[in-house]
Amino acid sequence: MKKTIKPVWLLSVSIVALLALVLSACGGGAQSTVIRVGSKDFAEQLVLGEMYAQVLENAGFKVERKLNLGGTPVAQKALETKEIDLYPEYTGTGLLTVLKLPVMSDPQEVYKIVAAGYLEQFDLVWLQPAQMNNTQALAMTQEGSQKFGVKSFSDLAAKADQLVMAGPAEFQEREDGLPGIQAKYGDFELKEYKSVEKGLRYKALVEGQTDVVVAFGTDGEIAANNLVVLEDDKGLFPPYQVAPVIRKEVLDANPQITDLLNAVSAKISNEVMQRLNYEVSGKQREPAEVAREFLQQEGLIK
Repeated sequence: MKKTIKPVWLLSVSIVALLALVLSACGGGAQSTVIRVGSKDFAEQLVLGEMYAQVLENAGFKVERKLNLGGTPVAQKALETKEIDLYPEYTGTGLLTVLKLPVMSDPQEVYKIVAAGYLEQFDLVWLQPAQMNNTQALAMTQEGSQKFGVKSFSDLAAKADQLVMAGPAEFQEREDGLPGIQAKYGDFELKEYKSVEKGLRYKALVEGQTDVVVAFGTDGEIAANNLVVLEDDKGLFPPYQVAPVIRKEVLDANPQITDLLNAVSAKISNEVMQRLNYEVSGKQREPAEVAREFLQQEGLIK
């Protein structure tokens, strides 16, 4: 019986087809996966969202940016409805705003409870949080802190009748604002509370129009003006550590994302985030440029 010899070109086509099948079965690698990265609508979130996106792109993922979505309810809803796959969120926000649980001050306990709650209720995973804490805060100039002898909330309560505070109007009414501080630290009365727009707070402080301003722990103006952030020595405010929150099914399919984004979180402290925020809010630089520069300096992207 005569053997049938296949033409060389037919063998080549068969080999190519076999290789295509093997690659298809393997999923084609990170390049075949599109990760949709979201963020809220302020400078810090835009920088963090860009960091996540650029690190993933550097590792070979295709990334679709859906940054500047809006506030927490919008970003959370986008995750739940699978419009995005991940975004940066704060542990305190997850605790109070999303899970609607009581205030807690221990960072590790807050993270543990939030991570468990998100997984159970929404099938979302919290990756490793950064050491930075963007909690609500009170700040003074170095000179003002020394003049009045105020370095903590307890000090402020003791000297309150000598101090003028500036901040948003709602801070006078919110439970986690002035009423909360008064309930925790004593029913003190300020010399005066001035309602000012967010963008004018630090200008009023530096120009001596107020002694204390309502702040957030990673505001860029804190580092730029070498301000003193008062210690919340009785733990009124919950911690607001930031971490990537990602849909579990996306993480299960792409487990390498964990190490990539945890490496970013490991580099972010209050001081680092204050500096990066000021590059955007103070120097009017693009978040993508600021993020890229930082990631390259830290060796996280090429």
